[in-house]
Amino acid sequence: MNMYEPDIVSLTPTDNSVKRVRKAIVTDAGFASRYLPITKTLPKAMLPFGNRPIMQFIVEECEEAGIEEIIIVATPEGKPIYEDYFNNNVNRIRKQLQAQGKSERYEPVQHVLDFPKIVVITQDPSLPYGNGSPIASAAKFVEQEDAFLVLYSDDVVFGNPGDAKIMVDLFQQNPDVQGIIMSQEVSSDVVDKYGIISFKDGSDQYLDNIIEKPDRGSEPSRLASYGRYLLTPGVFEYLQPANTGKDGELWTVDAITKMAETGRIMVGKSEGEWMTTGDPENYFNAHLRFALAYEDYGHKIKGWVEEYEQKKGSF
Repeated sequence: MNMYEPDIVSLTPTDNSVKRVRKAIVTDAGFASRYLPITKTLPKAMLPFGNRPIMQFIVEECEEAGIEEIIIVATPEGKPIYEDYFNNNVNRIRKQLQAQGKSERYEPVQHVLDFPKIVVITQDPSLPYGNGSPIASAAKFVEQEDAFLVLYSDDVVFGNPGDAKIMVDLFQQNPDVQGIIMSQEVSSDVVDKYGIISFKDGSDQYLDNIIEKPDRGSEPSRLASYGRYLLTPGVFEYLQPANTGKDGELWTVDAITKMAETGRIMVGKSEGEWMTTGDPENYFNAHLRFALAYEDYGHKIKGWVEEYEQKKGSF
């Protein structure tokens, strides 16, 4: 059952030789200014893919990985919306559907209610701006864990297994690493648009640094990093207000690369297709990709486009 507020309890695995990943932090605490005006009312990750919001895909990725508790870091305006979505059983609708003999239409709602425990918090307003601040805001929920996942809701991954499961499995096999970051190969003509992974000398497995938007031809690899991380609590040593970086922001990548200086950060490779929804154009592209692959009407879309092309002169 999902809960609004958690009891913060430190749980220790019964077998101390086995490290566990029980919790995940999912972030949607930004202004989403590129989506205004809709995001003044609706959190960005509540935008839909079909009849499900982006956030539900992130939660389902965590569920696949066996995560037991998910902490969503939202804006003050978004917090009640997420609490309602993941906890409101809309009983009046359920009863009406039963009376109409359409109980199967309630099944997607029950699926949401059956997710692992979901806690919704807001970002600590005393922290600097930056994508590391939502993670720091959730520190008290995960600082006693062996490791935890961090997923940015801007990023979606189509395919199975999801990145969350890949990271959990890698951690079970390599429990002494300080973290794991996911990557996907990109073409050489777009390496200047992403953070590109540089490996430690002599390694094709452990992170040295992430080079932000390198000039084409100078890239250390063609593996792009994005918002899928497994971290250990040591990251909070670096996610401190005094450790701001570019533009005075608190960056998760800065903390991860600091950890890599003295520890081992493993680079995993996605087996799915990573797409971003960080702006309206990329969101449309990702939504279209979803509809083509997963909606019953996906096979009709090409025909609709051709039809619109033929008629566009009359619009």
